[in-house]
Amino acid sequence: MRKTVLGILLLSLAAWGCRGDKAPGPAAGNGPQAAPAAFVTVRNGRFMLSGRPYYFAGANFWQGMNLAVDGPSGDRPRLLRELDRLRDLGITNLRVMASSEGPDTEPFRMVPALMTRPGEYNGSVLDGLDFLLAEMGKRGQRAVMVLNNFWQWSGGMAQYVSWQEKTPIPYPGDYPKFIAYSARFYGYPECQDWFRDHIAMIVGRTNPYTGLKYRDDPAVFSWELANEPRRSPQSWIDETSAYIRSLDPNHMVTTGSEGAPPEEKDQDFIRTHGSPGIDYATIHIWPQNWGWYDPRRPASYKAKAEPLAIAYFRKLAGEAQALGKPLVLEEFGLARDWATKRDNYNPASTTATKDLYYAALYRLVEDSIAAGGPVMGDNFWAWAGEARPGGLPWVGDPPHEPAGWYSVYDADASTIAVIAGHAKKLAELMK
Repeated sequence: MRKTVLGILLLSLAAWGCRGDKAPGPAAGNGPQAAPAAFVTVRNGRFMLSGRPYYFAGANFWQGMNLAVDGPSGDRPRLLRELDRLRDLGITNLRVMASSEGPDTEPFRMVPALMTRPGEYNGSVLDGLDFLLAEMGKRGQRAVMVLNNFWQWSGGMAQYVSWQEKTPIPYPGDYPKFIAYSARFYGYPECQDWFRDHIAMIVGRTNPYTGLKYRDDPAVFSWELANEPRRSPQSWIDETSAYIRSLDPNHMVTTGSEGAPPEEKDQDFIRTHGSPGIDYATIHIWPQNWGWYDPRRPASYKAKAEPLAIAYFRKLAGEAQALGKPLVLEEFGLARDWATKRDNYNPASTTATKDLYYAALYRLVEDSIAAGGPVMGDNFWAWAGEARPGGLPWVGDPPHEPAGWYSVYDADASTIAVIAGHAKKLAELMK
């Protein structure tokens, strides 16, 4: 039988209080540090901060937790340089993984994983998440904390299913088979119990570097149910968001949904985001993944990709407006130009078409804000900074994708100029 929200809350808090052998406690830190001074909230369909409308230019930096590990798998000096670069660009919001599931021997994974088995954690990775959040707070940056993943690259829902069933994960390749397998997560009470235990641990954790519980830290922007939780029952969205709210009254909750991706014909944007536990809506736009763009045929960008992306954005922005909820464009990206090196994964390939795409979507965000529309911010995919394929680890492309596909590097001057220009416009709009 599924536990009630209150019952799970009490059991989770009791369990957390007595299982110190499984979930490592905080490492010694440097004492309290500065953090953003107030929580971002929603009022009348807008993000608000200290009584004023709040907008942000953001990035996906999913790898931040692992880069922050104090050990051979991480690189703290580089993490600090990357956060400084992003701050200097005007990036005030980072979407990061606050979850990953092992074992580390599985393919296509963030390694090392945060959770090695249900309820058991790698202390160095947990400390990395603490350090990341503390350093973001010092720079006035806020974190979207992603609590799960429909896809395999962090373990995610498929790993929960594998733990429950003791069956091997059918990795893509056969995407319909994998999607059906991962979606079984929603139907297993054991998986929900493990997931809620993880939520309770993260939300209630005291960060040794700040002295704050995560639920009390304004450097947390929001809690996200999962990265792209396809085929999620409405009951799962309602109950999980209500559970998070029972633990944390301070922070917003969102879904992590793509919106209405073309290959998922039954995914309903309004239903997904209509839950009273969901504060704001999210969309992702992927022209190449969705068959709208081919880097080898650059004319396909203006002929098909850009108009379809704009139409998708406007449709879902209208639906968010009807819901009376803010909207965040939290994933978008495009490959580098193929013609430069006859290889769109090569960091030396140009970014002319990518720059056009970023500029087009940024204009939509800026126009919505200027007109009082629902769009409040955006996170491009994804920041790689110093990393390059075959060189430093933790590029912006997750482990299951070709390295360099959608990464933004610290040397991408023209793309960085587009990003910085947009961030400056949003900052001016908040004055």
